[in-house]
Amino acid sequence: MAHILSFRSLVAVGALTALTACGSSGSLGSNPLGSIGSLGISGGGARSTDTATRQAVRTRGAENVAVNRYLWAASIDVLSFLPIESVDPFTGVISTGYGTPPGGSRSYRATIYITDPALDARSLNLSLLTRSGPASVETTRAVEDAILARARQLRIADGSL
Repeated sequence: MAHILSFRSLVAVGALTALTACGSSGSLGSNPLGSIGSLGISGGGARSTDTATRQAVRTRGAENVAVNRYLWAASIDVLSFLPIESVDPFTGVISTGYGTPPGGSRSYRATIYITDPALDARSLNLSLLTRSGPASVETTRAVEDAILARARQLRIADGSL
């Protein structure tokens, strides 16, 4: 009987230790995805490009996220008139809903895919749609150029050149 009691005590102490160790990483309200919550994007669609520009490589456990922070921030900045529907910094995808640019009459929707940590035109893939189908090649190219120009401005302002 004494062995059963000591075994139960040992199991109880082990379970309590395990639960205490689990709670040391943060409270129930903490972000399980680490620094991703600091992107400045809340459920209401509010954005902060200042925090997005500081995100170069985000780490979650053993996973490294290599998304060019300047392309990421420039995409959000240039397409700020579009409501963000979802972001995934692990795959480099930003999806937006339909929105009308200031002074424009046509609504657009965009999906941005950043494939590489390099500040390079090949790292940026943009799909731009209107309600009637794909946007013109000229419009898509103009938006890509605006994103790349803004990314270069952010990098120069950061002093990394």
